[in-house]
Amino acid sequence: MSAVTRPVARAVPRRKSNQKTLRLVLRYVLLIGVLIFAVFPFIWTLAIAITDKRAGTSIYDFPASLFPKAVTLNNFLEVYRTFELGKYLWNSISITALTVIGTLVVSALAAYPLARFRFPGRNIIFAIIVATLVLPGETTFIVNTLTLKKMGLLGTHLGVVIPTIAGAFGIFLMRQAFLSVPTALLEAARLDGAGEMTILTRIMLPLTKPSLAALGIFTLVGTWNAYFWPMLVLSAAPDKAPLSVAVLRLKGQFNYDPFNIAAGSLIMMLPVLLVFLAAQRYFMKGMEGAVK
Repeated sequence: MSAVTRPVARAVPRRKSNQKTLRLVLRYVLLIGVLIFAVFPFIWTLAIAITDKRAGTSIYDFPASLFPKAVTLNNFLEVYRTFELGKYLWNSISITALTVIGTLVVSALAAYPLARFRFPGRNIIFAIIVATLVLPGETTFIVNTLTLKKMGLLGTHLGVVIPTIAGAFGIFLMRQAFLSVPTALLEAARLDGAGEMTILTRIMLPLTKPSLAALGIFTLVGTWNAYFWPMLVLSAAPDKAPLSVAVLRLKGQFNYDPFNIAAGSLIMMLPVLLVFLAAQRYFMKGMEGAVK
């Protein structure tokens, strides 16, 4: 190899390495930008919530409001005691727990025959269920409200829960998970005399725990943050309202106190945020199964 071709040969890998490094740097810059854009509202709300209002800080003095002069937890204590958030927090826990349990049970029971049984019209039924995903939830509010009124469930937690537990997303997610279970396991269980409910509870559900966890987390987050439907059903029983509905009343009670409003908002956000962060790996595994 001549003296001229040797430097050229060395320059090509170096150029490729530089391009790879540049792409990696740009990728991280983009990801950091997305992270800042997503986390910034939470950080600002947290800074306002822990700011001592007696320090004379204005929330509109940006970026100074991001760095409190004096830190305190009195805003949380004040809004919790004055507004009795403990009652509404328990309402949220009750509604969310009932919805998550009901969604997991109904989705599993509906998805199992759609995934593993052979009967006429199975694909048509599943297609109709999936088609409801394109419909906005508001289209069912009037019908569901009238039905609950006939059943005497308006103003109750069951009235909030029952219309929401048979969701197309949950059925779709669990059906995809059940399809991934090897058929040989089911055939072996049937040869041993196991019934369908035994197969579902002893084989299918244990093998699809990531999908169950993903569906549970997805339902928990959606139910905890839901506003319009609980507000509509519980409009005649305000003491039974969940935290997502009650926290909006902070604007009226603490109209000139944004520090308490921010504290109340964080009290609502933190429980579901902590649950999601603790179980996000199960959520990702379950969603991977649904994509497959």
